[in-house]
Amino acid sequence: MGESIVRLAGATKTYPLPEGGTITALDRVNLDVARNEFLTLLGPSGCGKTTLLHAISGFVELDDGRIWVDGEDVTGTPPHHRPVNTVFQNYALFPHMTVGDNVGYALDIARVEKAERNQRVGAALELVGLTGLENRKPRQLSGGQQQRVALARAIIARPKLLLLDEPLSALDRNLRQAMQIELKTLQAELGISFIFVTHDQEEALTMSDRVAVLNKGVIQQIDRPRDAYNRPVNTFVARFLGASNLFDGTLQRDGTRLRVVTDGQDAIEVAGAGDAVPPPGARVTAMLRPEQLSLAAGGAAHAATLDVSVERIVFIGSTFEILGRTAAGQRVSAIILANHQHMIPEIERTKRARLAYDVVAVHLISQPGTAA
Repeated sequence: MGESIVRLAGATKTYPLPEGGTITALDRVNLDVARNEFLTLLGPSGCGKTTLLHAISGFVELDDGRIWVDGEDVTGTPPHHRPVNTVFQNYALFPHMTVGDNVGYALDIARVEKAERNQRVGAALELVGLTGLENRKPRQLSGGQQQRVALARAIIARPKLLLLDEPLSALDRNLRQAMQIELKTLQAELGISFIFVTHDQEEALTMSDRVAVLNKGVIQQIDRPRDAYNRPVNTFVARFLGASNLFDGTLQRDGTRLRVVTDGQDAIEVAGAGDAVPPPGARVTAMLRPEQLSLAAGGAAHAATLDVSVERIVFIGSTFEILGRTAAGQRVSAIILANHQHMIPEIERTKRARLAYDVVAVHLISQPGTAA
């Protein structure tokens, strides 16, 4: 992806609390965003992702740290002098202006010659699929169309960087999914970097080249989506990026077999090769995603298994979710493909299930204070 378009070093921001004291929104954040990269800032409400976005745009002034955009230190530069545009959650369209006037507003302010202005407005509307709607008012558009107008207005000034603050949150599920694909396609066509803020894990995994997971003002992990999902660096990331079964225990070796034994004596077998495997005796967390568990059958004798007492079976259309507990009381969730539905009646009758998993799929997370 090439050299950085954005760099933050030691970015820190605190806010006063009404009852006294302060809260840290950004805690010495370091971040590099590559040219032509689609980076998503992901995390729960209050984690600092919007503050980080607004610090880059210039709407939030840092207490400490520096920000560079395209190699230029913009730490003290006001928003309108930064080569950055922002698409906000509420779109912020001018209701009294037509679509064409909303999109061309920045060019009007810059006194761009009329012929060039109209050509660029037309090109921007064509890019977002709104050709022919130039004379409509925002109230005459659907939510998805308004979002596209906001995008066209943001890109017409040809920024080096586009910031998007939860722009899809007001859309229904089907339209959100369609716009996710369109946004990623648009980013590739424009050839500029996007920094996208969301609290929706599926959205982040679908669209991003990399995802930065934040919590309490700190970037917990920044990685490719599949790597952050399959190999989270800590239990916060494991829990936040989708459902997970987490088994806290001690790593033990029995001959050639390696397993995580919980305090309740559940045992999760793991692969024993690789430099990333902690030494026996280490306190670790074994992670298995629900979709990595299947119903054990005759052909699954080679796999490791886990017996659970079934509390609930949920039909989700293409899959079933089995919710249960191990003998030690550990909650377990398993996503079972619908083509195994012939096994469900027996499980409903016995309230027991044997779940199989591949030991290679088990991801180990070192617990704080232990050697990795």
